[in-house]
Amino acid sequence: MKHLYPVLFFSFFLSSCTDNLETKPNILFIMSDDHAYQAISAYDDRLIKTPNIDRIANEGMLFNNACVTNSICAPSRAVILTGKHSHINGKIDNHAKFDDSQTTFPQLFQKAGYQTAMFGKLHFGNNPKGVDDFLILPGQGDYINPKFIGKEKDTIISGYVTDIITDLTLNWFKTKRDKNKPFLMMYLHKAPHRAWWPSPEKFAEFYEKEFPEPESLFDNYSGRGTAAKTAEMNILTHMQYMHDSKVRPSTIEEMDKVEPEIVYVKGDGTLMRPTAKGFTRPFGRANEDQKKKYDITLDKISKDFKENWPKMNNKEKMKWKFQRYMQDYLATISSVDDNVGRVLDYLQESGLDKNTIVVYTSDQGFYLGEHGWFDKRFIYDESFKTPLMIKWPNIITPGTTSEEMVQNLDFAQTFLEAAMIEAPEDMQGESLIPLLKGDSENWNRDAVYYHYYEYPSVHMAKRHYGIVSKEFKLVHFYYDVDEWELYDRLKDPNEMNNIYENPEYKNIVDELTQELKEMRIKYKDSEELDKSFIY
Repeated sequence: MKHLYPVLFFSFFLSSCTDNLETKPNILFIMSDDHAYQAISAYDDRLIKTPNIDRIANEGMLFNNACVTNSICAPSRAVILTGKHSHINGKIDNHAKFDDSQTTFPQLFQKAGYQTAMFGKLHFGNNPKGVDDFLILPGQGDYINPKFIGKEKDTIISGYVTDIITDLTLNWFKTKRDKNKPFLMMYLHKAPHRAWWPSPEKFAEFYEKEFPEPESLFDNYSGRGTAAKTAEMNILTHMQYMHDSKVRPSTIEEMDKVEPEIVYVKGDGTLMRPTAKGFTRPFGRANEDQKKKYDITLDKISKDFKENWPKMNNKEKMKWKFQRYMQDYLATISSVDDNVGRVLDYLQESGLDKNTIVVYTSDQGFYLGEHGWFDKRFIYDESFKTPLMIKWPNIITPGTTSEEMVQNLDFAQTFLEAAMIEAPEDMQGESLIPLLKGDSENWNRDAVYYHYYEYPSVHMAKRHYGIVSKEFKLVHFYYDVDEWELYDRLKDPNEMNNIYENPEYKNIVDELTQELKEMRIKYKDSEELDKSFIY
């Protein structure tokens, strides 16, 4: 009998491991690109209803102070994957190469016995590590008949990208999922990234809608510094009629008369003029049947534009561009919401919802006309804050909210702790598990750190870093300026007035300046590093 002991022990060990894997939660991580929290009805229902995304909040926890460490697409994704700030993981902007020798949390899940998959937009890298199965868009990807990079081969799939990413995700659940393993599914939407091409049906539907304007649409930035005054993301002067508003270019000469002033600075410092390619590239991917469906709305837009544009003053042009922006941006979100509903329905029908953590977020926030802007990049709230809602049956009390300062930096450690996987010591976030369990007493963070680097580049948002608490926001703009800004987030939620020089706030400035110094030390950021990232 002695020779059977090792066999019996090994059988018991395998059985224990299998039971442990079966009780570990599945994770469905849903992320869209540039989805403003203002465009989710769980946060604000004035622009759009998102009943399916809202389901996650209604059945879980909604975070009102979720934010990012660096408000730009690829760096945000690198922070999420590594659990490290941009200056540590090296992906400071959209141009810097991502060091893929770094450990990412999907690798740790895969090593721990999870089945892992990724479908949609990663934004950087062609071979995500730690992912068993994937089809990802190359770079930004396309809305219409998109190309996908696969583990074995690349492919072009006909249709609308939001529907396709969902089809791929559902197909994996139905035909590829190993029922003996827990899963980590990364379901990543391209929408609502610029340029906003809705499906033909949503395109037609939303062109007939009118949306409320934000209070600060005509902000003149008198209460703020150089950075706000010089940024190139104004809807009137920097949003393009062809590329963004989808006015058909009859001739290049005709459109040059409309927007001769628009010139962009590329990442290498060279200048770029918009051309008709901005319009034709996504639309050019459509087949003839698809084009016919789009043509109906495109003809209406061009007709309305050509009839009204010559008579409009600048204020009226701004209003017109804002409506076109909202119509297309929100139409793409409506498709995201529909498709999120398809996935949530499948989880419920299959019973997988009972042991699945569902997360909905975006890679950062976005301006929907606030301060006259579109795009992101700044530490100001509309781009700094990001939507976040998490559903975890039997752990999170349904319909709860959190006001705590949490970041995308925290996702990796949260998922790892939920899956009972040890997190690497060099990760810099904090697990959200105490908050998810309603134990806010064991949450110690009062403020978060932010650092944006991509300047000079598109939109010309100046480099800056800062500290943000529930009450205040202290920011230092540097590189070609040396300016400080302070905002009282409770008294001035729209961040219209910089009070850094206000003597009534001197003590606050002193306290936050010291906290910011300590925070930069804690996260291993410094002036030496800042200089090393100068182009």
